[in-house]
Amino acid sequence: MNLKKNEAEEHLARRSRLHEILIALIKQQKDLELMDDGVQAFENHINHSDKYDPSKIIEHNQRIIKKYQSLVRSAIALDALLESEDYDISDGRIS
Repeated sequence: MNLKKNEAEEHLARRSRLHEILIALIKQQKDLELMDDGVQAFENHINHSDKYDPSKIIEHNQRIIKKYQSLVRSAIALDALLESEDYDISDGRIS
């Protein structure tokens, strides 16, 4: 029972570290965009605007998702590196 509790606590601690690292990486970004839901484009399409292009919305969102995926992978890599160095992120010292 204690083993499962310890594993759960370790999992939560790691998840918290990953979130902290990811948030720090996001804060470093100057031009981080949010996904476009295309609602505006649909409204324009109803008004017979030629600017509506669903493929462009999809491509735009795919680029944004790839950027976020890259940030998540970077956070995971940094966390693993810190863990391999036995680095305590809470006080900034190597144990």
